[in-house]
Amino acid sequence: MSARIPGPNRWTTLQRLLPVPFRRFPGFLTEMTQRYGDILAFSLPWRSYVFVNDPALVKDILVTQQHAFSKSLGTRVLRLLLGDGLLTSEEPLHRQMRRIVQPAFHRERIAEYARVMERDAVEFVERITPNELFDAHAAMTELTLRIATETLFGSDESESARLVREALRLMMNEFPKMLTPAGAFVTRLPLPSTRRFWRARAMLDEIVYGLIARRRADPHDRSDALSMLLAAQDADQESHPAPKDCHPAPKDCHPAPKDCHPERSRRTDEQIRDEIMTLFMAGHETTANTLTWSLFLLAQNDDVDRRAGLAARDGDRDYLGRVVKEVLRLYPPAWIIGREALRDVTLSDGSHIPAGTTVFMVPLLLHRKPQYFTNPDACQPDRWLEEEPPPFAYIPFGGGARRCIGDEFALRETTIVLETLLRRYRFALELGARVETAPLVTLRPAGPVPMRAIARVASEPLTAPSRNLAP
Repeated sequence: MSARIPGPNRWTTLQRLLPVPFRRFPGFLTEMTQRYGDILAFSLPWRSYVFVNDPALVKDILVTQQHAFSKSLGTRVLRLLLGDGLLTSEEPLHRQMRRIVQPAFHRERIAEYARVMERDAVEFVERITPNELFDAHAAMTELTLRIATETLFGSDESESARLVREALRLMMNEFPKMLTPAGAFVTRLPLPSTRRFWRARAMLDEIVYGLIARRRADPHDRSDALSMLLAAQDADQESHPAPKDCHPAPKDCHPAPKDCHPERSRRTDEQIRDEIMTLFMAGHETTANTLTWSLFLLAQNDDVDRRAGLAARDGDRDYLGRVVKEVLRLYPPAWIIGREALRDVTLSDGSHIPAGTTVFMVPLLLHRKPQYFTNPDACQPDRWLEEEPPPFAYIPFGGGARRCIGDEFALRETTIVLETLLRRYRFALELGARVETAPLVTLRPAGPVPMRAIARVASEPLTAPSRNLAP
């Protein structure tokens, strides 16, 4: 029997969430779960929501009843920049393109990317000026930008790819507003911010399409993801040729002939562009955030920092991997995961979700539940030596069929860069600095993260008094 989901009334919701609801979700949901439990419903004048904070129900949404849900409004807004890539596309396109993209993330390819990561990380460390104040987030963004362009495009396109960063920054800042009723309208107005965004995207498209054209003109085997994507696309075309009377591309079929199979047609350069842009954002933006939060946490936890320094010196990637896992628990870049109910759904606990409702899960809160993580707000990498939490209590890369395809790439990059940085330096947060989160498309720092790189002493002891820096 279906059960009604409890939650705050409309007036309470409006008071807590306006004027920009998305930015206020973390605090609001923390308060409401304390009052109503791990599943709650609330609504704004333009949309109804259900928030789920229980691993069994998360599995219900992401796996057991995944076909009852589509991507949420937030993901659809991202199409303005990313198009119909893996992050934003629906079935059957998502399933087809995942098969085509997958070879770019096979283990042997990851090993080749790792050499690029190591080289770029070493060059970055050589440019560090000890004891000089710098913005850790900006620095990690620059480093991951270079790694992303070299692994995706096979050359250092970071100068051109700064347009990606600018378009992404504009999208990040405007994203919460785009989720309001006026958001879609605003994107069509000739406002300065809107014009800057579309100019950045147009220039970005010119760069990416130029890269695609050069790869098509010189198709010999390369180790970058773009070449792999084009090769996989061509192989998919050869093994699944479109019927002769099928139009050249799915978008040209209006309607498709009965014996036309658009999913077997050659993907257009536009689709390749969308996939590359998606991989770029996922591989650049999220990893920069993870590295920044890693340095931030290590700066406040001397014991963990010293052990990480020794692990970096000794090549102990097991411990560094646990550090990264703990950072992703406390500061997951993909801090919110949304879906929209395509029909009425009854979850395994009997909760009823009406069609059209936006359902979302928040790893930022789920990962800090004391039922699954002892002392949940503390950075304790060795917790991962103990019993694992239940399935879907820890989902930094999502779950189910839409789990992030680049999870191994991201983990390898973060571990390699941390190892390279920590072998030489420890990173101290500037005294008095306050670093807060900005819950945008990803979980970014709200502003600069001022730090200094301090050379490590080879004989440093394992323990030391805590520096008790900013929370």
